[in-house]
Amino acid sequence: MDMLSGMLDMKAVWLILIVTFVAVEAAIPGLVSIWFAFGSFAALIATFAGAPVWLQTVWFFAVSVVALALTRPLAKKYLNSKVQATNADMIIGKECIVSEKIDNVMGTGTVNVDGKVWTARTDDQNITAQVGDKVTVLRIEGVKVIVKPAR
Repeated sequence: MDMLSGMLDMKAVWLILIVTFVAVEAAIPGLVSIWFAFGSFAALIATFAGAPVWLQTVWFFAVSVVALALTRPLAKKYLNSKVQATNADMIIGKECIVSEKIDNVMGTGTVNVDGKVWTARTDDQNITAQVGDKVTVLRIEGVKVIVKPAR
C-alpha cells in the first residue's frame, strides 16, 4: 500500500508541475517554460508505467532538454524575426564631413551626420582625418561612430 500511495503522490506532483509550467507559459510572453511541461508530462507517463522516482526524474530532464534543443532555435527565429533598425543604425554606411580633426591617439574628433554631431574615431589607429574630409560611417560603438576615409 505504501508503494501505491507513493505513486499517487508522484502523479500529483507531475500534474501540479504540468499545470504550473503551462500557467507560467500562458502568463509570460515568449517561450519560457513549455519544455518543462513536456518533461513533466513524460514523467507522468513514466509514473503510470510504474517507473521508480529516479527514472521519472531522468525522463523529466531528458525530455525537457530535448524539447528545448528542438524548439528553441525555431522559436527564436519566428518570435524574434522583427528586428527594426533604430535611428542611430540608419547612419551606418553614410558619408559625412569631419568637423573636428579625428585623432585616435589624442582621443579627439567629431563628424556631422545628417545634421547631428557625433564623436568619431577611425577604424585604423594610424589614420587621422582632417576637418572637411569625407568619411564613411562603419559602425557605432557606444556614443562614438567608427569611420573610414570615403572613396
